[in-house]
Amino acid sequence: MNILNTINDWLWSYLLIGLLLIAAVWFTFKSRGVQFRMFGEMWRLLAASGKKEGDGKKDSHHTVSSFQAFAVSIASRVGTGNLAGVATAIAIGGAGSIFWMWVIALLGSASAFVESTLAQLYKVRGENSFKGGPAYYIQKGLGKRWWAVIFAVLISITFGLAFNSVQSNTMTAAAKVSFGWDPLIVGAIITIASMLVIFGGIQRISRFSEIVVPVMAIAYILLALFILIINVGKIPHMFATIVSEAFTGSAALGGGVGSALLMGIKRGLFSNEAGEGSAPNVAATASVSHPVKQGLLQSLAVFTDTLLICTCTAFIILMSGIYENGESGIALTQSALESEVGSIGSTFVAVAVFFFAFTSIVSNYYYGETNLQFISSKKWLVTAYRILVGCIVMVGAVTSLEFVWGMADIFMGLMTLCNLLAIFLLGKYAMRLLRDYQAQRKAGKNPVYHSSTIPEIADETECWDSTDNQ
Repeated sequence: MNILNTINDWLWSYLLIGLLLIAAVWFTFKSRGVQFRMFGEMWRLLAASGKKEGDGKKDSHHTVSSFQAFAVSIASRVGTGNLAGVATAIAIGGAGSIFWMWVIALLGSASAFVESTLAQLYKVRGENSFKGGPAYYIQKGLGKRWWAVIFAVLISITFGLAFNSVQSNTMTAAAKVSFGWDPLIVGAIITIASMLVIFGGIQRISRFSEIVVPVMAIAYILLALFILIINVGKIPHMFATIVSEAFTGSAALGGGVGSALLMGIKRGLFSNEAGEGSAPNVAATASVSHPVKQGLLQSLAVFTDTLLICTCTAFIILMSGIYENGESGIALTQSALESEVGSIGSTFVAVAVFFFAFTSIVSNYYYGETNLQFISSKKWLVTAYRILVGCIVMVGAVTSLEFVWGMADIFMGLMTLCNLLAIFLLGKYAMRLLRDYQAQRKAGKNPVYHSSTIPEIADETECWDSTDNQ
């Protein structure tokens, strides 16, 4: 743990926080605040996203709709980071960490737009669906195979292994608190269920996610709204505490501004994944007529994750006033809900964690699979990876909370570093695509992209010569 903490402190304190903020501000400036001025367009696209724009008669059963891609990315984002991660941030960094979590989400959604738009631009046709992501746009856009392979290895470890150990750890911890169930038995059940879904490929994962994620997210939001209503008198003080501690630190927890900022950004990134390079992998699978459509939807996903789900958890904990009692992680969230609505609250969290974390496990696995396929087309490698993911889910279920979070933070930081440098270099193409999209919308058209629109990279975006996208 000492070694993990030392690496994490150096990686996050000296590199990533600065780079994340610089990227978020830069892309917000270059896109003229795309995440704010096109917020209405995002919702319009979401309403129409159930249709596979390129499905036609050709391979329609093998394509992924824009909404399915959105749902899978939300499934990965909405997990333990929203329930346990937020609680950990508050327990260590105080209420002020929520302010910085909001900041990184509001600004970072511009980074999310850029990376997912690039993923669509440089995607390729796979056996069953489109494929793409940072490894693909690094190789095709920058011509750096070695860089792309490093990213592919890092994301395969980060999501399929490190992050999934966090998910299973939180699920078993919640089940133990609420029901007294043995983590070993719960871990075995989770492992078997995960294997059944991930062996079905992206189509089964996307169908599972588009059903489960919206239902659980809506139920959790409604519960949080109920708690806000019954505690309406505490709302002004809660907001004042969040803002004041963001710039002064939490005296009760002995943390300064740096602690609040560090925890807010680390746990915020773990949850919303903006700029991290994960969501582009599933954004690339969608069949759309223009890359910007999926870029805007993935930007909306950041808002959905942090400004809705994470904020719900934060409000529940802060309203309870018990976040200084020494608890952390999912146990703090359960205690907070129990203090507000009784024992049913703890049970609800356990159920919510199961569905949120389970959908995250299967979505996280997909990120690893698509990047392994980028490295090598050998089928045995994917099979071996699926088995390894199952083993790690089992191991994570019975490992300490501190260890799994420490490993997750290190690998998350390294892959984010790789991706941020790439989108800094390739972001100019996302801006050109955005201008092209806006021009077509202004002319009253349904925006359609063709590789000849940016002729200098037409050879690297051959997928857009196909009518499958139109």
